[in-house]
Amino acid sequence: MFAASPIPDTEPPHDCPLCPRLVGLREELRGAYPDWWNAPVNAFGDPQGWLAIIGLAPGKHGANRTGRPFTGDYAGDLLFATLDKAGLSEGRYDSRADDGLRLKGVIIINAVKCLPPQNKPTPEEIRTCRPFLERQAAVLPNVRVFVALGRIAHDSALRVFGAKPSQAKFGHLAEHRLPDGRVLIDSYHCSRYNTNTGRLTPEMFEAVFERARAVREAG
Repeated sequence: MFAASPIPDTEPPHDCPLCPRLVGLREELRGAYPDWWNAPVNAFGDPQGWLAIIGLAPGKHGANRTGRPFTGDYAGDLLFATLDKAGLSEGRYDSRADDGLRLKGVIIINAVKCLPPQNKPTPEEIRTCRPFLERQAAVLPNVRVFVALGRIAHDSALRVFGAKPSQAKFGHLAEHRLPDGRVLIDSYHCSRYNTNTGRLTPEMFEAVFERARAVREAG
């Protein structure tokens, strides 16, 4: 069972043809793992929420396998535990798209919709996928705060909103006022590499969402 998008009109087609390298990897994995999702990964969460999390791209054994952002890999373990602690989810996360987990007040969208080789999309692939991020940001009128997980998500968000990356440098807990008045907060990505190296701790990650709530409450 795979998760349906809460904003289906903004999603790329299941067989999106726009990035040849990503299409090639998708077709290879469909042959090797026919029971996996192996397609652009939909948004997940509350379309009326106040907070939007912008991820990088699907992980091979996470979202590309399960069809739901951050579901089935280490990054999801940390993300969903943190959202639960912040009161932004209900139900139990069990690494499956059909585990019944619901997000409250938050939606997850991605800078890149398809799995890239070695988790590294090219600049051209990031640009090609940006219109989908733009569409999704545009249909979330209640979102006051965006959290960018990593530099690629940060740069894509700035370009979507017409801000210059050179004037809003990425940094953990860095905060940027977007041209439309909404706020972008940066976080190191919740990857296993970042946590294993100590670049990101659970406490540092929790602080991002504490700050996001404070920004919302301050208006």
